[in-house]
Amino acid sequence: MTEIEIGRGKRGRRAYSLDDIAVVPSRRTRDPQDVSLSWQIDAYHFELPFMAAPMDSVMSPESAIAFGRMGGVGVLNLEGLWTRYEDPRPQLEEIISCGPADSTTVMQRIYSEPVKAELIARRLGELRSGGIVVAGSLTPQRTQEHWRTVIDAGVDLFVIRGTTVSAEHVSSRSEPLNLKRFIYELDVPVIVGGAATYHAGLHLMRTGAAGVLVGFGGGAAHTTKRTLGIQAPLATAIADVAAARRDYLDESGGRYVHVIADGGMGRSGDVVKAIACGADAVMLGAALARATDAPGRGFHWGDEARHPELPRGERVEVGSVGPLQEIMFGPGRSAAGYTNFVGALRRSMATTGYLDPKDFQRVGVVTSRESD
Repeated sequence: MTEIEIGRGKRGRRAYSLDDIAVVPSRRTRDPQDVSLSWQIDAYHFELPFMAAPMDSVMSPESAIAFGRMGGVGVLNLEGLWTRYEDPRPQLEEIISCGPADSTTVMQRIYSEPVKAELIARRLGELRSGGIVVAGSLTPQRTQEHWRTVIDAGVDLFVIRGTTVSAEHVSSRSEPLNLKRFIYELDVPVIVGGAATYHAGLHLMRTGAAGVLVGFGGGAAHTTKRTLGIQAPLATAIADVAAARRDYLDESGGRYVHVIADGGMGRSGDVVKAIACGADAVMLGAALARATDAPGRGFHWGDEARHPELPRGERVEVGSVGPLQEIMFGPGRSAAGYTNFVGALRRSMATTGYLDPKDFQRVGVVTSRESD
């Protein structure tokens, strides 16, 4: 591990973002049509290693069904507008149309409406009626309140997602969620995160999670670095948690926990590099918010943007580049890397000679960052 001197009294570890690295070709190439992108977590098989982020600007019940039918995993935010309002279209319109200076206060007011258990059950029922794997997300703070409703509604994949999630949360005011006990008692696979370090990832794996989300503060709508001074460069974070996966595989006698990169992957090349660093799958937010049929219609925001006391995100205009089908499968109409994510990943794997994402984790990478 290389450390550099920040000053006489502080040293820091060098870390890399996805922009700092690139994949390098090997001696072999393949036909892109021979490449498989399929992915399996627990008993669920998917044609694509893509999850759609549980953000109201990205996923509605309708778009989650569409994404699931494409072969990915559409995750619905079970604390979002669709579980607070019978018909959230007026609230969506208000968030989209308000001025930049007012967006935070508008969202704080709109999201002050309580989450309703009956709407959680109804929305998950809509996903099931759509014939897809049913995936829903809660924050750690609300999991104890709503988990029974989620399970009773028949969720297939339970996602516990926060800006950062630890296996050991300490509080003097309330009884924290005991992840290990909670996951052990459930009959459904749980994906939990985010984690940004080897030890955080390893501890989450020891809770029994089927997958660990990796990332902190790198998304397009996050301002965590500005407000809290915290950020984890994603290439290093993925590689660290992938190392924890390897060590936990030995420690547990063969139990494999999936590493899912989450945040900061707005272009197709970012997805390629995330998997090259060790991710089994990726969770896309802003990339899918650019779909013309996304709920946010070219605007993007996350739960952090409407926090009642300390917002750590903002509504951003990412623009629209084409329908969801085109973003995932093309054809691409520009070379910006905003469309045909599936084609780009397949082409990159073929160009470097790898057959599937697990195989592709062994690809060589280089960094263009100058050393001190």
